[in-house]
Formats: sequence, C-alpha cells, structure tokens
Amino acid sequence: MTRRGAAGNGGIVSMPQGESRGVRSDLTEPRAIAEPAGAGASPDAGAVAARPGSRDTARTAERRDTLPHPDSPTDRSSIRDLVSPDTDAATATRAPVDASATTASRPASGVTDATSTTGGRPLAWARRYVAVVATCDALVGALAVTGALLFRPLAFEPWKVAVLIAGAAVAWPLAIAASRGYERGKIGVGDDEMHAVGRALILAIAVSAIPCAITGQYGVVAVSGIAVPIAAAASICVRFVARKNLHRRQRAGQDIRRVIVVGSAFAAADLAGMLGAEPHCGMKVIGVCVPKADVARAKEVGLEVLGDLDQVPSLIDTYGADAVAVTSGDATRHNYLRELSWALEGQRVELLVHPGLIEVAGPRMHIRPYVGLPLLHVEQPHFTGWRRVVKRAFDIVATSLGLIVISPILLTIALAVKLGDRGPVIFRQTRVGLDGSTFTMLKFRSMHVDAEQRLAELRAANPEIGTMFKMVDDPRITRVGKLLRKYSLDELPQLFNVLAGSMSLVGPRPPLQSEVDGYEDHARRRLLVTPGLTGLWQVSGRSLLSWEETVRLDLRYVENWTLTLDLLILWKTAYAVAAKRGAF
Repeated sequence: MTRRGAAGNGGIVSMPQGESRGVRSDLTEPRAIAEPAGAGASPDAGAVAARPGSRDTARTAERRDTLPHPDSPTDRSSIRDLVSPDTDAATATRAPVDASATTASRPASGVTDATSTTGGRPLAWARRYVAVVATCDALVGALAVTGALLFRPLAFEPWKVAVLIAGAAVAWPLAIAASRGYERGKIGVGDDEMHAVGRALILAIAVSAIPCAITGQYGVVAVSGIAVPIAAAASICVRFVARKNLHRRQRAGQDIRRVIVVGSAFAAADLAGMLGAEPHCGMKVIGVCVPKADVARAKEVGLEVLGDLDQVPSLIDTYGADAVAVTSGDATRHNYLRELSWALEGQRVELLVHPGLIEVAGPRMHIRPYVGLPLLHVEQPHFTGWRRVVKRAFDIVATSLGLIVISPILLTIALAVKLGDRGPVIFRQTRVGLDGSTFTMLKFRSMHVDAEQRLAELRAANPEIGTMFKMVDDPRITRVGKLLRKYSLDELPQLFNVLAGSMSLVGPRPPLQSEVDGYEDHARRRLLVTPGLTGLWQVSGRSLLSWEETVRLDLRYVENWTLTLDLLILWKTAYAVAAKRGAF
C-alpha cells in the first residue's frame, strides 16, 4: 500500500493489485442500470464506448468534437466539463455486461489501442517512460565514471577501465531499481522518483566500499565518491526533463490514466473535480459508478454514470480503465473496499483511495497497523522545532551569498529607479508577518509616488478584482517599474527582510493589514509561518490566480512544509521568473 499525491489535494492512497487471480466475489456480477442513450463517445474522448452498429455510433463523432480541451480551465462547481455527459438524451436499460464479449466487440480504435490516449493496460506510455529514463541512467552511470577517472586516474589496464565503465552503466540503474525508482505507478506525480535516486546514491557508495575495503583498492572508492554524486545529480535532471515533457503531453490529453471514480454522487463529483482541475497529473475521469439510489442525482450534477458500485470490476475492460479511484463516504465503507480489491485482482489496474483529507500531502500521512487494522496516521504540521532552525540557517547563508553575488544588479536597479522620476528608490510598506506581527517590507519602487493615494479610486472602478488588488495594466506603474515587475526584480530588496528575520526565502506572501481584516478563519492559518519572498502560488501562476486559489496554495504550503518543498519551490521560482507568466 503506497501513497501518491494527486490533484494537489491530500494524498490518494494507492493499492496496486496483485497478479494472481483469486476467487471473485459477487462484485463481478453486473446489474442492470439506466444510462444515457447515446453514451457512445470514443474512449479517446473520455466517454462511453459505442457498440459497433448501434444507433449511438453516429452520435459518437458529434460528441467527440464537443468535449473540452484538457488545457481549458476547470470549474469544480460544474463537473459537466470534466466528463461531458449527454444530459439531454433519453435513458435506456443496460443488459448485464459480459466483459469478454464487450472486449471482443470493441472497434479497432477502442480502448486497448496502446498508442491512443487511453493508454491500455499495462500502460504503454509508462513502459516507454521507464525505458527511456533507465537508458539515460545507464548512460549517466558510464559518463560519470569516465569523468571521475579524468580527475582520479587509476593504474588499471585499459580493459579493466572499460569493464569498470561498463559495470557502472549496469550498476547505477540497478541501484535505482533496487531503490524502487522505476515503478510505473509512481511516475509523473509526487517525489518518489527523486527520493529513489537519493537512496540509490547511498546504496551505490556503500556497496562499492565493501569490496574495496576487502581488497585494499581504495582508489575505486575515491572514483565512486566522485562519480556517484555526479550520476545522482544527472539522473535527477533526467527525471526533471522527462517529467516536464510528460506533463506537457498529459495537458494535451496524451499519456494519461483513464479513471473510474467510485462513491456517492456528491463525493464522486468532488473527487472528479479535484482530478480534473490539474490535467498535468495525467488522470482523466471517464465516468463514475454510484449507488443505485444516487444514479439520478449523479446525472443531475452532470456525471457520466457507467454503472453501480457492484459493476465496477466488469466495467474495467469495457471502458479500458487504468485506475479505479474510490471516494470516502458511507457508500464505500464497511467491506466494500476489501471486496473491490479482491475483485480487481489480476486485472492490472490501480486502486486509488481518497481518504477525504484536503490539503494534507504524503509526507504527513503514514499507513500503520493497529490491532490488525491498517490505519492512516496523519502527523501534525511542523511550525517549530529543529526544522525551523535549519530553515532559518539556510535563509541566512543563502541570502548572504546571494546579496554578495547580485550587489552590482541592486546598484544598477537603484540608479535606474532614481533617474526614472527622481523619486525615492525604496518603497516601504507595512505588512503582516508571523503570528499577526507587523513589519516594514522593502521593495524597489515600481509605481508613481502617489500610488497609494490612487488605490481607493482604482478599487472603486474595479470592484471585481477582490481582496488582493492586482491589475494587468495598472496606470500607477512607472516605465522602469514595468520592466522590474516583469522579472520580479522589484522584490530583491526583500532579501534584507530575510536577513532581518521578518521574512523567509520561501513562504506565503506577506499580506496587508486590510487583507488580514477580511480573512476567513481558515485563511488566518497563513500567519502560522514566516512569510516568504517566493511560494507555491508564485510558481503556480502568480497574479493570474484568483484569491481563493492563492489562499489554497498558501495553506497547502503551511500544512505540508518541508525543507525539500522549500528547495523545490526555489528551483521552480527561477523558471517562473524567466517565463514571466502572471507577472504584472
């Protein structure tokens, strides 16, 4: 049983099914259920597959063109855009499903086409991804040892050097495989891939040291000490590039997992919204299975109903599903989940369980056995302790070095601001920090001197902007200020706030007192941590995000803060600044 982050909302517990086929329960016996007539969109369109020769086949092509593009924005309040049901169609009664018969009757362009967006089982795109990454790891291992030998030559015969390089090309991917770095269920989401490389680094150094200690050939240890960290860094870069390419394809509707959501109507609609809100997670909801009593309600909220709860196993092959996502709630309690996992054995399909925890990520969740029961243990968020001491030490060291490096840039910007309109170089503003305390935040002035006096006028003219006032073409911004804001250079003086301790390099943005006064109770949790120069919402769209999305991302950071997350956000900040997305 493993954890996987999905759609950025809590951790979805993944329960991979075994290969052996056990005795099936009565879950495999499909029952009749009313479904929309014309549920014949092709699997590539994410709807129900039409039977050849049926009256719905003609409608299939029409519905395929009306489905939303995966890049289109998603509104959780309307799940119709996610699964595109034909809500105006009449209903027809489905006869009991014979999985083998329906599989044989699907057209050639059906769900088992490994080159289509359906993926097939096992997922062809996942196999390709793992094969490419493993090949790159082998190349990385060989090149890392070759480079290390240039710095630390060994008195070996040429053939021994060749064997050492070839051995590295095999040993490094094996170390990653032993660290569970090639599991197809973990690619594209979470940080398991990166953590596996870190474990492989320790394993490779430890294993290489054992024979060297026995034989006394310590030169090989020195080579390993150089080559393994280089290989680890390169393998992480390989995964970063591979994941970026995978997410790009998944946003385009390719290389995705086709998911059947199981649960009550409203719980299924909520989980479908979460999965559809972030298309780069690579999960496409093809429909839902709900209790019989909820079928009408599910259709009212726009869900594509594929069957009832007992039909799930038989619908896997019928609709080419790669995963089954089970919601929390009364409908799936008691023995249902256990019996469903038994019924899915041998079908090579992932079973995902949403525990119902919002904005709680994997590092805080652990499956622990108590009195024979696997219980989900949720750790408390860390707001104090040694982790905060390490975070503060990192802020001081990194900021001090950064200020030394960019000091010429700071002087150049200060001169440009001063010559622009002869006004002050630094803009000072009172912001709210840790636990509601106030401090003076520093920025390079990017607006005219009377900007604060004109704010009330602009708010009155643009009431739709909301709590956090951001305008695409703010008339108060100076000519130099536009350039500074485009690359976020106006934020650089906040490095002095970081040194002073009122801010951190990473954290929620420091709000104004007027914004805090309008906070709802849950939004006040943003004040539990030190505000930051950059954060989750800055690397997720910045000013393009709504106020609600900004608060959600900041709360996700507050609830799930780790040192690793800080480093990841700093890494992504450089890309976000260079892309200039949402900067105005």
